[in-house]
Amino acid sequence: MTKSRRSSRTARVLLPGAVVVALLTGCAQGSGGSASAPAGSPGPGTPFASGKAAPGTLLVSDFGADTVTFVDPARGATGSVRVGTAPYGLAVGADGRAWVATAEGVAVVDTASRSRLALIPYRTATGPVTTGEYRGGGMGIALAPDGRRVYVGVNVPGGHGALEVIDTAALRVTDAVPVGRRPFDVDVALDGSEVYATGHDSFDVTVVTADTLRPRRVEVAPYGTEGGLGSWLKPHYAAVRPSDGKLLLPFEGEKLAVVDPRTGRTSVETMTAGTHQHGTTVTGNGTLLTVGTGPIDPAEDRGPSLTVRTPAGEERVYPLDGPHEDVAVSRDGGTAYVTGGFTRDGYWDGLTAVDLRSGETRRIPAGSRPLGIAVL
Repeated sequence: MTKSRRSSRTARVLLPGAVVVALLTGCAQGSGGSASAPAGSPGPGTPFASGKAAPGTLLVSDFGADTVTFVDPARGATGSVRVGTAPYGLAVGADGRAWVATAEGVAVVDTASRSRLALIPYRTATGPVTTGEYRGGGMGIALAPDGRRVYVGVNVPGGHGALEVIDTAALRVTDAVPVGRRPFDVDVALDGSEVYATGHDSFDVTVVTADTLRPRRVEVAPYGTEGGLGSWLKPHYAAVRPSDGKLLLPFEGEKLAVVDPRTGRTSVETMTAGTHQHGTTVTGNGTLLTVGTGPIDPAEDRGPSLTVRTPAGEERVYPLDGPHEDVAVSRDGGTAYVTGGFTRDGYWDGLTAVDLRSGETRRIPAGSRPLGIAVL
């Protein structure tokens, strides 16, 4: 972006109211309550005699309710499990347990039996349990590679957040580390040595060393921080690049911030979608996918989309019908699933499946404002 455009964009945000892609087959995604089925859907476990989720089943967090929902990409919702108020991010381990960040605590869900095993309360005081975009409680969440720890970013309304550490065997919080404001996303280094909490309202990523839990702030602000910049020109979600461990943070379909967590240095690459960007993931071969929620300025920016960016920086942009929030990739690398939950107005109750070869899209009604997503 030129200097003149940056200045005009900053001014607009502060006003009130205001490719070619080769996807390799087989690339992988980067990264007690009772069960109840929506009306007209099979009960939990019905399609599979073993009670286990079929390969390719999706799990989404219902930010507009208190549940997670299992989704068959071909048939839609197949059952839900109550987890706690306004669930945000989720992570699924190799043992089949899902860890869900809710406003009340981290819920532990057995995805085979489709039941809640535990609700682990936060150590950090977050105020009354509420719903909506600015609610307190868990936001981003990630598992350590060895499965022994879960890291969850806890939002404290009006203040700095915390990164809480959960022992997955003992099912309790063992530590809490101060991080930035509204930790939208939490990621873990591929070797488990560091944890990264993306602070939306503090323009930063907090790098936490896993063994000492010592935090270090890295500012990530390719548009600067003057005037607060509203809710727009800030970091939202990050992904760890498999090739070198650097963090990839998309901004506005214009800039990709590439952060070296070891040095704290940030370089900026050009993006092409021209849309406000949220959810981000990276595949095993280094392909980056990020969700564009729509324009800041309809006169200048483009609408909702999904960007697929190769490691070489080539991009293909798939238009989406309406705002979406997060994204996951099928195990064969051919389909992206984008959640319609969205943290602001304009959300809808379902997912969009994007065929990454043909560009065709298909809507899958499921859940209640589904936000976080994982492929089981």
